[in-house]
Amino acid sequence: MRWALAATSEGGALLCPLEQDGSPAGPVVREPSLAAAVRDRPEVERWVWRSTAEIYRQLLDAGVRVERCYDVEAAEALLIGHEHGQSGQPRSLAAAWARLHKQPVPPDAPLRAADEQPSLFDSGPVPLPPGTDEFTALLEVYAQQVARTAKAEFPDRMRLLLAAESAAMLVAAEMSRAGIPWHADVHRDLLDSLLGERISGDAEPRRMVELAEQVSRAFGEGVRVRPDLPQDIIKAFARVGIPLSSTRKWELQEVDHPAIAPLLAYKSLYRLYTAHGWSWLDQWVRDGRFRPEYLPGGTVSGRWTANGGGALQIPKIIRKAIRADPGWRLVVADADQMEPRVLAAISRDPGLMEVAGRGEDLYADLAARSFNGDRAKAKIALLGAIYGQTSGDALVHMAELRRRYPAAVAYVDDAATAGEQGRLVRTWLGRTCPPASAQPESDDDPGLATRYGPNPKARARGRFTRNFVVQGSAADWTLLLLAALRSELARTAPAAELVFFQHDEVIVHCPAEDADTAAAAISAAADTAARLAFGSTPVRFPFTTAIVECYHDAK
Repeated sequence: MRWALAATSEGGALLCPLEQDGSPAGPVVREPSLAAAVRDRPEVERWVWRSTAEIYRQLLDAGVRVERCYDVEAAEALLIGHEHGQSGQPRSLAAAWARLHKQPVPPDAPLRAADEQPSLFDSGPVPLPPGTDEFTALLEVYAQQVARTAKAEFPDRMRLLLAAESAAMLVAAEMSRAGIPWHADVHRDLLDSLLGERISGDAEPRRMVELAEQVSRAFGEGVRVRPDLPQDIIKAFARVGIPLSSTRKWELQEVDHPAIAPLLAYKSLYRLYTAHGWSWLDQWVRDGRFRPEYLPGGTVSGRWTANGGGALQIPKIIRKAIRADPGWRLVVADADQMEPRVLAAISRDPGLMEVAGRGEDLYADLAARSFNGDRAKAKIALLGAIYGQTSGDALVHMAELRRRYPAAVAYVDDAATAGEQGRLVRTWLGRTCPPASAQPESDDDPGLATRYGPNPKARARGRFTRNFVVQGSAADWTLLLLAALRSELARTAPAAELVFFQHDEVIVHCPAEDADTAAAAISAAADTAARLAFGSTPVRFPFTTAIVECYHDAK
């Protein structure tokens, strides 16, 4: 049973049951308490609401957990993409209602910084036209989305994708609320040991000042070079007869000059200082937790992003500050060779599915069958097929891969061809790539012609769509993994917290006695996600799992 739900400005709720087609199955009920309205209806299987970010956080604040929901705004983004390839179009309830009624579509509200507190002057959700009732609009838009989903290329897959994306919104809200356990004292000790003592004001810490002075001295007495300014570095090297096109690490490492070692050391510390230094710690870590705001589906391929805080780019050294609470453990799990296994499942290549269903090292198994035991060659060939590497060793080894696994290679080749021709390309569940006009590179980019030859923009898009069908399908699978893991933990280890997710890695924070149970829940969730996403195949998705007190020790 599904019920529509909207919060009122007084803290109450409007709600009503729904038919299968999305139309009302009963009268609209007004309740004085949003939390009580949900808590008192445990029989509801799925709540339909405008935005999880708006409603579920209110419910969590009141101690109410929801098992399933349907996020209308998340669904709108996916349906617009599926129908027209219009990634990034307005997704609000007001925008969806405007499309339904053929009225001008309002832009989405600007994203508020995750650390920014709401103010009395916040505009809130994108407003509907005057005189338009929000709950009526919710019912109309949802019913239309149900009808639109039925017209999708593969309706059942699209329904699964909408459910998975909505489940991800629940997970993201719960992860933000739980936070990653963070020891600020350990973090400060790391900064002190690596950067030197903190200096008041905007002055750089002692170790960075020393390295900056070494860089300047390397170019001669009296020379002042700012290592934090790329153009300053390029000009300094030009004066000594060394041309540089950039200050990227790989280019600097090819240069023989006494300034290189302190410059590379400075750049490393500069990244730490600006991204995860004392200011970051003061801003983001409170009450022993780092609580970023996660954005499911933040990229075109469906991968998550974070709104502030750099949650998905935590340096290895800083991971020493991520420590379980006393008596608790971190269960850190990485999916092994996820994207090659996804390619096996979506291409239905019999040989590759057999390889992906045996053992934990797919590349070694592949090498034993096709590359005379050379694991490196097998990995280059398979990743070359996925990422479109068409030169050097990848091209040589691709011929063997194409001979042994023709369906797998044909699957990504077809996606590349469709991309080059400007056609829409979809993930296994139906997430759709943007049109060619949305590609970031322009026709007059000289690098395109160098990399892709004739018709470079089309070739570049083909390489993008080749990877999109695999990476995007992998992102869809992880949504189902998170949904299944969330349910499995609630059933078997209710005290456990899902505190981190990044592409192919999850971290569960749980009492020590529940750690083995949580690890088993991750494996069970992977099997459930594979079955839901890809049906009955021999492909398996194993995880490398570590039970640790400190995140740094898991790697």
